Amino acid sequence: MQEPVDVLSTIFRTEYRKIVSVLAKLFGLEHIEIAEDIVSDTFLLATETWGKKGLPDNPTAWLYTVAKNRTKDYLKRNTVFSEKIASEVRSSTQITTEMEVDTSIENIKNSELQMLFALCHSSIPAEAQIGLSLRILFGLGIEEIAAAFLSNKETINKRLLRAKEKLRAEKIKMEMPPTSEIGTRLESVVSTLYLLFNEGYYSSSNSTVLRKDICFQALYLAFLLSENELTNHPKVNALIALMCFHASRFEARIQNEKIILLDEQDSKLWNKDLIQTGEWYLNKAASGEKFSKYHVEAAIAYWHTQPTDNRGKWRKILDYYNLLLQIEYSPMAALNRTYALAKAESVEKAIEEALKLKLETNHWYYALLGELFSRAKMYEEAVVHWHKALEYSKNDSDRKIIQFKIDDLAKDKI
Repeated sequence: MQEPVDVLSTIFRTEYRKIVSVLAKLFGLEHIEIAEDIVSDTFLLATETWGKKGLPDNPTAWLYTVAKNRTKDYLKRNTVFSEKIASEVRSSTQITTEMEVDTSIENIKNSELQMLFALCHSSIPAEAQIGLSLRILFGLGIEEIAAAFLSNKETINKRLLRAKEKLRAEKIKMEMPPTSEIGTRLESVVSTLYLLFNEGYYSSSNSTVLRKDICFQALYLAFLLSENELTNHPKVNALIALMCFHASRFEARIQNEKIILLDEQDSKLWNKDLIQTGEWYLNKAASGEKFSKYHVEAAIAYWHTQPTDNRGKWRKILDYYNLLLQIEYSPMAALNRTYALAKAESVEKAIEEALKLKLETNHWYYALLGELFSRAKMYEEAVVHWHKALEYSKNDSDRKIIQFKIDDLAKDKI
């Protein structure tokens, strides 16, 4: 039997976002702190009550009931505020004349999507969009967000406060954009979900190498976009495919809090259901005329889920990397391309291409060179680059991998 604290932790990850979104829709984004406070108080009460009395029959329903009651209590205590809210939304179907909070499945999903579009508004800087999403949609604490940004609590607090002030100053509403603006606004939303998934997939935190909860919540929100007629665009389905392919290798990627590189993963641990789901969404993404970077990255990720290891497979991956760099150049994509080049053509050619990148403060750059020089049996050069990788690495898990490579070379090769 699960402990109340474990159940509450699981429910928090799935329901915090939903309740905050519904209440923020009621109060208005300019009063989002009220929604956050009510939801935080609700979960605090659950911690105290469930710890003493045990789990209720339906923990989720219990939380929604308490949140509703606390909202009503707040509105009763703040008559002027409640009258203002009532006058602004009197014609809305989300609230009855008794100020009833609408927690229907339809309203919850609509509120989540509206919140997502609000937080990804073009007036908010991209970095603040990520921070706000981690805080409001994923329920992360300030310390967790600070770790994700390799920053401190004070800096993150100021950044979030400025972003919330921007929401107020721009009078951003919780509503879906008009059809004429969906395409433009959706680009920012998809980009944010992509970055959020990446933060979970490769956590910047020293203490955590993979945040599955962040990855799966980003995937859940992408599913919501796909289910909505207005936002069911090919690039959304391509993003879902990409996320599914990466998520399918979670169990093989992490062992004993250490990242296991692709060549060393046990393919029997890959999740076949997620791979099949990814394939379905990748096929669905083929509709339409626009070909996005998410399509290309999903295709690359698909081939990484194919356990066979031959030149034909890596030539396909190399071709997709070439296409990706044409659509949108990024140093990391160029770096990953050189690994595919080594597998598809030759290590020597890959070393030549990698050295041209000159990513001289990036530990993955030196790690890749260390790996390539090792495969070329140029062990002294390999050790030099692995030590450089260790010098620039900021993540404990990465340091462990790098140190293992150095020790392995010292023991067996030199």
